[in-house]
Amino acid sequence: MSGGVSAGGSVPSGGRGPSGGRAPLRVAVIGGGPGGLYAAALLKRLDPAREVTVFERNAPEDTFGFGVVLSDETVGGIENADPDVYGTLRRHMVRWDAIDVVHRGRTLRSTGHGFAAVSRRTLLSVLHARCRELGVRLVFRTEAPPAARLARHHDLVVAADGVHSATRTAHAEVFRPTVTAHRCRYIWLAADFALDAFRFEIAESRHGLFQLHAYPYAPRASTAVVEAREEVWRAAGLDRMDERACARWCAGLFHETLGGRPLRGNNSQWTAFRTVATARWSHGRVVLLGDAAHTAHFSIGSGTKLAVEDALALAACLREQPDVPGALEAYEAERRPVVQSTQRAARASLTWFEELAGYTRQPPYRFAFNLLTRSRRVTHGNLRLRDPGFVAATEREAGIPGGTPPMFTPFRLRRLTLRNRVVVSPMDMYRSRDGVPGDFHLVHLGARALGGAGLTMTEMVCVSARGRITPGCAGLWNDVQEAAWRRVTAFVHAQSPTAAIGLQLGHSGRKGSTRLMWEGIDDPLPEGNWPLVAASPLPYRPGVSQVPHELTRVQLAAIRDQFTEAARRAARAGFDLLELHCAHGYLLSGFLSPLTNRRTDAYGGSLTARLRYPLEVFDAVREAWPAERPMTVRISATDWAEGGTTGEDAVRIAAAFAEHGADALDVSTGQVVAHERPDVGRSYQTPYADRIRNALGVPVIAVGAVSSWDDVNSLVLAGRADLCALARPHLYDPHWTLHAAAEQGYEGPGAPWPEPYRAGSRRPPAGRTDAPKPRLAL
Repeated sequence: MSGGVSAGGSVPSGGRGPSGGRAPLRVAVIGGGPGGLYAAALLKRLDPAREVTVFERNAPEDTFGFGVVLSDETVGGIENADPDVYGTLRRHMVRWDAIDVVHRGRTLRSTGHGFAAVSRRTLLSVLHARCRELGVRLVFRTEAPPAARLARHHDLVVAADGVHSATRTAHAEVFRPTVTAHRCRYIWLAADFALDAFRFEIAESRHGLFQLHAYPYAPRASTAVVEAREEVWRAAGLDRMDERACARWCAGLFHETLGGRPLRGNNSQWTAFRTVATARWSHGRVVLLGDAAHTAHFSIGSGTKLAVEDALALAACLREQPDVPGALEAYEAERRPVVQSTQRAARASLTWFEELAGYTRQPPYRFAFNLLTRSRRVTHGNLRLRDPGFVAATEREAGIPGGTPPMFTPFRLRRLTLRNRVVVSPMDMYRSRDGVPGDFHLVHLGARALGGAGLTMTEMVCVSARGRITPGCAGLWNDVQEAAWRRVTAFVHAQSPTAAIGLQLGHSGRKGSTRLMWEGIDDPLPEGNWPLVAASPLPYRPGVSQVPHELTRVQLAAIRDQFTEAARRAARAGFDLLELHCAHGYLLSGFLSPLTNRRTDAYGGSLTARLRYPLEVFDAVREAWPAERPMTVRISATDWAEGGTTGEDAVRIAAAFAEHGADALDVSTGQVVAHERPDVGRSYQTPYADRIRNALGVPVIAVGAVSSWDDVNSLVLAGRADLCALARPHLYDPHWTLHAAAEQGYEGPGAPWPEPYRAGSRRPPAGRTDAPKPRLAL
């Protein structure tokens, strides 16, 4: 690549330090922020023979922002890596363990959290001194030469040049960044007194909601970040005020917290947070560090924390690996999963604040618990360890009996009362013959109902032979199938009387006529294919999948009647709940997404038009389904693809089904188009359920990598979900719910053990390891 970052020839192999017998590295660091300075100091400390130069365009005394928050884990890493830096910083740090949540005039405090903060100016001063002491060359008031030019004369170039990284921009084709702007504006300010806790405060102005994120960073100083949605910020006229006027306005808004004291700025400007992610962090001799490679929203901690951790990892990898290329590869392999996890948590946190208006109606403790657990990193379980009194108060407010985990409280839908909040999620088993469920389904579904779940759902049961996904999919279009399903529901009701069993009803649409999952998921059958139908003639996998036929009005009516006939059969078969599958790219989902519905008639175009056929089917099924039994709808709340269903669309879709009588929305995501790019992680789909529940006030079922009973307790108590559907955990352990009860010491009606299993309701002893030890010494 002409003029690229790899210019300058092959990369030298040095990396381990003086004992390795190699020539010492020449290192250039672009950017004199905390991450770049700390990387320079560590690299020099680990090998004093290295030549390390830091380029910083500002003066040494220049800094922006005020306080820097570091976790105990990060502080411990600094202590281990450079005790001298730690010793100096420790004298300047302030520590506290409380979080105050202020909402509608009430302050709730949670303790046991553990924070450390320091002035950014102090942090830079300490790092400047350490670098000089070690012999790092600091070049201030100078723009760094381009990374490609530095790479010609240095063995390693560390680009720590921040969120607006010129290095990343200059070589975007290599690093492949994505920059996502978000919906709130925020400003960094400071107050000249120290708060005694991390403070989250909500102010309800006549223009809309503002939130304050404030914390102490020095004995007589606190950072105050004020944030609001873009439209609220503009309505308040803050876009037309200068820095001083904005500081006065914000001080007036949070007058009581500040005690009438002013706020001050430091070149403070309102800005929209941007999440930066990069496909690669290094190329040739150049490596990105800190905000140049990634950003995480300030509401879960500072970018300084991530940059310092990057510096620690980079220095360690250069010491451990035999050469620079190996070190950079190891650095990225070590840090990328950590950063991705942090960014997922940060995205959940910033989204929570963007949707803050949906939570303000919550009771005080639930609101505070919801805020504290918003990123999914703090959970019911670890918050109970930190502050058991706070969690107990939240549970009392929610009416949860003492000693009852939130997941084991009942939930009512029409005349059906579920004994707990756990749902066995629908999972295709591919074990039917001609659509008829057999012994496998009896054992599979029966075992999970016996295993304690409040509601056990079938796989998607298809309304016709041509509506199946694979030849192994279950159906409900004839008497034989109906009788087979009656056998399953009768077993569940007889052997686990308080358990409920539900049927998910659907049609494969353009995703049908494929092989069994383990034979090639979404691959067409090698022979015996049946014709496919869909909203529009678009194959699921272009060039691979069959092109479906666009349904005519007559055919739409016929399929609607197949749904209603299947619903009547489901009622006769004894199912307690019916779910209409309008997700994952199957037939009804295909009408909802603009990526799969290109129709020009009354069933295509606007979202209202795209909703028309799914709602017609829903109305017909609801009429056929007994009025006393609940009916839910599963939707894909995002397509994870550009131009597809958005979060705003999902709220409108959910509202439409709720208005037509849906008792709950089962909120999933994706699987609509093959080119999707889901942001997979723990509980990654639950924010979509949360948004719908709190925007509309309708019950929701949350799904998506919910894997622990701690997650279920957290989601339910925070009011993000009413029910939680788990799939893989129930494949791993059919008795997952009963074991969750045993592990929490719960023996109430929310998790009754079947009589034959009661003797196993306690964990078996694990040999003699827990026996009393003999006395062997005085």
